[in-house]
Amino acid sequence: MSRTPLRLIAATTALATALVALPLTALSASAAEPHVDNPYAGATQYVNPAWAASVEGAATRADAALATKMRAIKTQPTAVWMDQISAIAGNASGNGLRSHLDQALLQKQAGTPLVVNLVIYDLPGRDCYALASNGELPATDAGLARYKAEYIDPIAAILADAKYQNLRIAATIEPDSLPNLITNISHQPCQQAAPYYRAGVKYALDKLHAIPNVYNYIDAAHSGWLGWDTNSGPAAKLFAEVARTTVAGYASIDGFVANTANTTPLVEPYLPNSSLTVGGNPVRSAKYYEWNFDFDEVDWTAHLYNLLVAEGFPASTGMLIDTSRNGWGGAARPTSVSTSTDLNTYVNQSRVDKRVHRGAWCNPSGAGIGERPQATPSGYAGSHLDAFVWIKPPGESDGASTDIPNNEGKRFDRMCDPTFVAPKLDNQLTGALPDAPLSGQWFEAQFVQLVRNAYPVIGGGTNPTDPTPPSAPTGLTAGTITNTSVALTWTASTDNVGVTGYDIYRGSTLAGSSATTSFTATGLTASTAYSFTVRAKDAAGNVSVPSGALSVTTTGTTTPPGGCKVAYSANTWSTGFTGSVKLTNTSTAPLANWVLSFDFANGQTVQSGWNANWSQTGTKVTAVPVPGSWNATITPGTTVEIGFNGSHSGTNNPPTAFTVSGQPCTIG
Repeated sequence: MSRTPLRLIAATTALATALVALPLTALSASAAEPHVDNPYAGATQYVNPAWAASVEGAATRADAALATKMRAIKTQPTAVWMDQISAIAGNASGNGLRSHLDQALLQKQAGTPLVVNLVIYDLPGRDCYALASNGELPATDAGLARYKAEYIDPIAAILADAKYQNLRIAATIEPDSLPNLITNISHQPCQQAAPYYRAGVKYALDKLHAIPNVYNYIDAAHSGWLGWDTNSGPAAKLFAEVARTTVAGYASIDGFVANTANTTPLVEPYLPNSSLTVGGNPVRSAKYYEWNFDFDEVDWTAHLYNLLVAEGFPASTGMLIDTSRNGWGGAARPTSVSTSTDLNTYVNQSRVDKRVHRGAWCNPSGAGIGERPQATPSGYAGSHLDAFVWIKPPGESDGASTDIPNNEGKRFDRMCDPTFVAPKLDNQLTGALPDAPLSGQWFEAQFVQLVRNAYPVIGGGTNPTDPTPPSAPTGLTAGTITNTSVALTWTASTDNVGVTGYDIYRGSTLAGSSATTSFTATGLTASTAYSFTVRAKDAAGNVSVPSGALSVTTTGTTTPPGGCKVAYSANTWSTGFTGSVKLTNTSTAPLANWVLSFDFANGQTVQSGWNANWSQTGTKVTAVPVPGSWNATITPGTTVEIGFNGSHSGTNNPPTAFTVSGQPCTIG
């Protein structure tokens, strides 16, 4: 995906001072403030005078009403992108890092912290799966050496200057890099770049974390990229693996950034329940969502947070969401839930995201500016948000819509071509805007559309009324544990929205639904800890935020009835392999909500799978059926086949000790 932003020639100091009307703060010789949990709390953010000047230029060419809206946002904070080595000192595209930090000192108000949003973006082999913002450094040992010595080291030296110790620097670390290693590792350029991505990100984290006023946020893609369980679990594991390689471990990462330079909505107000059924099919099975549970960035950040904490990240880990272009307002925004009984029609009429496909990333037509930057936004407790931020400055191109020769290493990506029928988008046109310039250059036609389609409306206009979700249930408790199942109860919601049911989640996986204030979770493993949450839902499908978590540990004193047989096979090559498991129900009773577990003896790692939701903790691998799927219940005598892709080093012996819901299985 294209990330490279515009860095126009910076406005003069006088313009910057007049723009924000903030006093110059005298530099202090005292030590920098202590490192805080959320750098955005109680702080202002840096306004880039160059971006503000571009907005003002557009306003002078717009009609009066549109110009008023543009000028209303020109003092919003946007990130500064270091996308080339030459950008550090300053080049023809804009002034350098010191210039921005000096401008930030002019904007800083006495007694109030100021955050500078800085993007670190020049890895060797950058953007391995796209072309529009390829980088200047090759994915080689020499490229990594230059990245360290000529890019990260000079940036770190400037940020460590005592002159800037009272600025808070929030660094977005290498957009697209680690996510590409989850979903695009079969692509040869990504395979080549992989070790340099890991090593480069580690080096950047180590150097920047050593500076007390720098806060590291790792890019975490977006819900339409990593939301599936087969992507999200491995992504959290990869983030944890990289963190553990650093000097400070998990402490080297303050949080994660979602939706960087993308347009995925903050919320899908008319599609809040991924398990709601239409025509007998869950909404998540619609063509647009392809069985992804996470429809929006609130869902994704909450999902990712839980996975990260399970991998060892501290509970204080914060999330940022880039809301610069995910507003999706304007005349095309729906104002009510569809009444269609056809699943795909229902979804297409109800979703606010109007892209042709969730993979359409380049200058998408119809997008709008989203929520304005703000610290600790309320209403999304499960997402653990530090702030809404504008990492991608609105109005800066994602990539050229035609081939434009340049000396920046940027290539023509057909995903930016509005005439291209893209196989990656189910053979649809890309939906990209025409006449786009190179990535990072000012694209005024796009900016005009973003302002017109902003949601919330810019300037205090009337916003369409989104539905009010029910209140989250409270008083969640557990009953008696019997036969490795546990009974849960909770207090009914009192929201006056007409609650008709409840969805129960075990971790991030839907465990079932109930129309009453009780539910029995079955298929649990003996002597195992579980966490449950409950969401209230109304007849329209609106759901509440999750309830407080309930943690229970099963005793498993009774062995579940039934029997099972497992046949395992593997196709091994180099350091990779494909594992296949045939699971047969040999009992006389249906095997419902089964949980398959086994252990690897040689350090093998499950990366992604099919026909089940796969997870791994240490050597133990677990597979559970996708809720509502064809194999959620295995009838007597029936065999289902599930499988996964994995990696290994050295011997790849088959797993041992297969169990289903805590019961040993026959191997054969």
